[in-house]
Amino acid sequence: MQTFRIILVVLIAAQATGSASADVTLPAVFSDHMVLQHGRPLPIWGWAEAGEKVTVSIAGRSASERAASDGRWEVRLAALAPGGPHVLTVKGANSLTIGDVLIGDVWLCSGQSNMAMAVRSAMNSEQEQAAANYPQIRHFKTASLAIPEPQDRCEGSWAVCSPETVAAFTATGYFFGRELHEQLDVPIGLINSSWGGTAVEAWTSWSAQEDLKPIKPLHKEWAGKVAAYDVDEARAQLEQNLERWKGRVEKARAAGRKPPRRPTLAADPAVNPNRPANLFNGMIHPLIPYAIRGAIWYQGERNTRGDISKSYGLQLATMIYDWRSRWGYEFPFAWVQLPNFTEPQAEPVESTGWVMVREGMLKTLDLSKTGMAITVDIGEAGDIHPKNKQDVGLRLAAWALADVYGKPGVPSGPVYESMVRKGDSIVVHFANVGGKLMAKGDELAGFAVAGADRKFVWADAKIAGETVVVSSAEVKAPVAVRYAWAPNPNCNLYSSAGLPASPFRTDDWPIELDPNRR
Repeated sequence: MQTFRIILVVLIAAQATGSASADVTLPAVFSDHMVLQHGRPLPIWGWAEAGEKVTVSIAGRSASERAASDGRWEVRLAALAPGGPHVLTVKGANSLTIGDVLIGDVWLCSGQSNMAMAVRSAMNSEQEQAAANYPQIRHFKTASLAIPEPQDRCEGSWAVCSPETVAAFTATGYFFGRELHEQLDVPIGLINSSWGGTAVEAWTSWSAQEDLKPIKPLHKEWAGKVAAYDVDEARAQLEQNLERWKGRVEKARAAGRKPPRRPTLAADPAVNPNRPANLFNGMIHPLIPYAIRGAIWYQGERNTRGDISKSYGLQLATMIYDWRSRWGYEFPFAWVQLPNFTEPQAEPVESTGWVMVREGMLKTLDLSKTGMAITVDIGEAGDIHPKNKQDVGLRLAAWALADVYGKPGVPSGPVYESMVRKGDSIVVHFANVGGKLMAKGDELAGFAVAGADRKFVWADAKIAGETVVVSSAEVKAPVAVRYAWAPNPNCNLYSSAGLPASPFRTDDWPIELDPNRR
């Protein structure tokens, strides 16, 4: 069993990484149509014969370095201004020429299926594709690879945005990048490293997360799965399943029904895409230290079941620290808060894993140079993959334009800041108001209030300038407020810019969760 697993991992690593040779080679991300980050020193790296001198040149900048004993070399070129196209040349024993290189802003787009969701699947996809004549927007899709050890290489290629190519772009990333391109008039590079149905712990390096106590049980569970896997047993089980399957196929055909799907060999959990660190190893590590302006993240759905959801804020913050430390600078990082989903709210508060992940995202805004697109109003009750990725991208861009690029505007909708009790009411203060608060509809909805008994009831809520005053005739001495506290809440608080307020709670009371519900 162990011998097979070692061979499998070596074969995968060899396919992804390759080996050093006399010829100078580059990572796939350095290829035709690429976008390089402006305004920062540019790391360019690759492999060659040990000791071989390699010279890299572009746009009047040039630097040389000799390959180390393992064949790896790296140079750092002085910062470049936006523009292009340029030609990047790399010379050693052989010469490489990379054409149509633009200098602009590069954004890493990562997460699970809602980031992976392509323009072809988004709202108004046909119109969007027809209008996608933006040759200065470029997209690099990192090939999916889950693997136990950090890799130096990944597969992928750059595509120039056009009506013929944009269908495969990440929809969230594309609408985000398109808004930046139109507002800033600089080339935009989108590096799409995403995989549907995957957990945050898979995208974080093992060394960064191995000592996180709240997820130790998760680590133990995965270690047990890996230790228990036996390829010979899996093959024997497959043979048994195939015999049973053949009988079911005959019965289905005789009855005129569609035959069942053919069984497959049970996969090795060592290379499962949800095993902690596996996607960092195969899909993030190979990109480091490619210069980027920042990162956007759309993930969390996978982490909404049971108590693991309560640790999401810790896991997200850990991943951000991890990536920033490995890139060597504190690049801006923003994420999409989980949208409204499942059946609409019935009770004043409904605590689920979906809600706890949302709260973890809100709390992670305490990290510097971070932002959040609030999407509690643009989800779909019956679809975990809402089609409206246009507004998602625009809201991420609003954060970037305000906080990263210093343009006028607010980075998001209202976010809870503080509360003050006044008699039988609580006054709630918000950040990111953008002038004033407003309700979409006749009356403000979504607020609940509780006293010391911790029993929440629907509250009367009224806007007073940049605050909301919350009260209830049933609670004479209120101590806590919750807003939009459900997977799919009835809520309608917005800023004057038309951006929704984030769900929040003012208390820190323990919450019990149904382990079988999101």
